[in-house]
Amino acid sequence: MDYIRKQYHTLSARIQEPRRFMQVVAGPRQVGKSTLIAQVLQDMTIPHSIAVADAVDPNDSDWIHRVWEAARTTMRLRGEEQHLLVVDEIQKIDNWSEMVKREWDEDTRKQVNLKVVLLGNSRLLLKRGLTESLAGRFELIRLGHWSYQEMHDAFGMELEEYIYFGGYPGAADLIGDEKRWRKYIKDSLVAPAIEKDVLMTSNIYKPALMKQLFELGCGYSAEMLSLTKLMGQLQDAGNVTTLASYLEILDQCALLTGLQKYVHDDARKRSSIPKYQVYNNALLTAYKGRSFLADRTDPMLWGRWVESAVGAHLLGMAEEADYQVYYWRESARSKAERDLEVDFIVVNSGEVTAIEVKSGRRGMNSGLPAFEEAFHPKRSIVVGTGGVSLEDFLSCDIEMLLS
Repeated sequence: MDYIRKQYHTLSARIQEPRRFMQVVAGPRQVGKSTLIAQVLQDMTIPHSIAVADAVDPNDSDWIHRVWEAARTTMRLRGEEQHLLVVDEIQKIDNWSEMVKREWDEDTRKQVNLKVVLLGNSRLLLKRGLTESLAGRFELIRLGHWSYQEMHDAFGMELEEYIYFGGYPGAADLIGDEKRWRKYIKDSLVAPAIEKDVLMTSNIYKPALMKQLFELGCGYSAEMLSLTKLMGQLQDAGNVTTLASYLEILDQCALLTGLQKYVHDDARKRSSIPKYQVYNNALLTAYKGRSFLADRTDPMLWGRWVESAVGAHLLGMAEEADYQVYYWRESARSKAERDLEVDFIVVNSGEVTAIEVKSGRRGMNSGLPAFEEAFHPKRSIVVGTGGVSLEDFLSCDIEMLLS
């Protein structure tokens, strides 16, 4: 099925506008960036050229100039009034942003109507280059992991299947063979993301530690564990500062994050125990799942998958909608009492929304009322039994929910 994501319409409209900004399509691996640009190009009449930097020597920064000059020459030879240059995997070229800036500015000075779309796998890499060299010259189109609604519409995936197998479109047809599905996720999605997007382009002094952190963190999705305790499970632990920096890089690549505790004091937020959260539940299942049947029929365990799916849905729209996601927890005053918890706290333009997930994992605790009394959020939402249905929540636009 040739499914059209909403970013298609944004990119198509901007390409057809008068030349003003480069368009940058950025997102994690295997979410459909190349498919998106192919769909856009198929449906428009603007002549175009496509260049892919995947097999280019990273040190060959002059490659960008040659690609650009070829597009300009094509325009002149064909007498074209406009031309579109698409460069995929742009971040694999060293010093790419400086080279792109030089070529773009030259066309601007000479009034060459060459429009440009750049595609890249890593938000971390693209954001570094864009903010350092290309400020004011681009618009960013974020292409995130697929939502439940998209996977349902495109592949007929049911709610419980999405919660367990996540939202990678390339793996949708493999869920009937779980062993094959798991190998595909690890070998074709995770390994390239870590080994190419992260290790080859960031200052990672302990690659084995980064991989261990990623795998363990995915397995702890929707759970809290201090980095100090996590070190006890790692073969080459390094130090807490190193682990925190690696976790930040994984967050920038839209793979795994450590949510901070919601408090008014920023210093206490940064020093809080992280609550691990995958951006795509496929990562939790690949590293922690037993089988769909075994995990689905374990109420306590399934509750964790449900909570992780809600967290992934919140994270998937956070950057685009410009809101922040936290958790909240206060330790019990005595052994006879339970800790007070709220699963997710969303802060949008200073307004606070508390979200509690109610599933087979546990019933309601006293966390939500206690949080309301302490922080007076604008709204409190229960997702699951007695509140908004899980299907409605995972199908919704979070911006509409927060408005």
